[in-house]
Amino acid sequence: TTETYTRTQYCRWPCECPRSPPRCAVGVSLVTDGCDCCKTCARQRGESCTEADTCDFHRGLYCDYSGDRPRYEIGVCAQIVGVGCVLNGVRYKNGEAFQPNCKYNCTCINGAVGCVPMCTNSRPPLVWCPNPKLIKMTGKCCEQWICDDSRKIRKTSPRHISSAAYEGEDEAWQKNCIVHTSPWSPCSKTCGLGISTRISNDNDQCRLLKESRLCNMRPCEVDITQHIKPGKKCLAVYRASEPMNYTISGCVSKSPYRPKYCGVCTDNRCCTPYKSKTIEVRFQCPDGTEFSWKIMWINACFCNLNCRNPNDIFADLAHYYDYSEIAN
Repeated sequence: TTETYTRTQYCRWPCECPRSPPRCAVGVSLVTDGCDCCKTCARQRGESCTEADTCDFHRGLYCDYSGDRPRYEIGVCAQIVGVGCVLNGVRYKNGEAFQPNCKYNCTCINGAVGCVPMCTNSRPPLVWCPNPKLIKMTGKCCEQWICDDSRKIRKTSPRHISSAAYEGEDEAWQKNCIVHTSPWSPCSKTCGLGISTRISNDNDQCRLLKESRLCNMRPCEVDITQHIKPGKKCLAVYRASEPMNYTISGCVSKSPYRPKYCGVCTDNRCCTPYKSKTIEVRFQCPDGTEFSWKIMWINACFCNLNCRNPNDIFADLAHYYDYSEIAN
């Protein structure tokens, strides 16, 4: 005699999903369930799985129902038997995570090796150092950037280099999303009111959005060279003696401000901000309406030899390492 049974139905239609997707542990994929309905945290190796609860296919897992004969309803997440990888003479299993050296964390996925760099400081301090050099530090895995000429550092760098002379990109884990915020771009104008932009996904939808702020490096109508002290060639920071109101299209800021500006040099150096923040300014228009704008607030500037066109989109290109560095 053959045993008869009723197969459990794990999927229900129409779909009933929670308002917000669940929070998954770090490294666990957020996937659509097997019913093609709701977002769910993928099951990991050794955990039970069904037609609704799917295994983490990003990690090369599948649902093995062989232990649930003859029903084949509840399985166990197992590793797909795939092609291994060979890197630098060492063979790795499919799905195996490894570190070929201290600089990279790699995973073998069906014959292909994917690596994530552990050394994130891969860009030189372009602002404050005219001659950057990447060197190996004793007792440290990742190389560090230094200035090749220490005398130029004293002449052209700010007093406190450690206080974010070069604002790099920022990444962090938040709500199963890698939060990424790029640095603010240089001001679009060297004098007068311009625009600075950046890209960020620090929002509830984890969507990359473009943010803008107003910036004013220095006033166009003021001859700052007249304020340079006798015997000096540069004035790093200029500040007007009286407070002023910001004006945009006839709309005036509700409060007066006395902002700092970057100065000028009479030699080949240029003055750029190395420490700033973003403030929000409220404007009032003649028709009675109001609006707010983000504005760059300069805290300190310094004069350096690394002068460039603010609209040069290739100025901040990072240096990428080739595949040979991973293997060696």
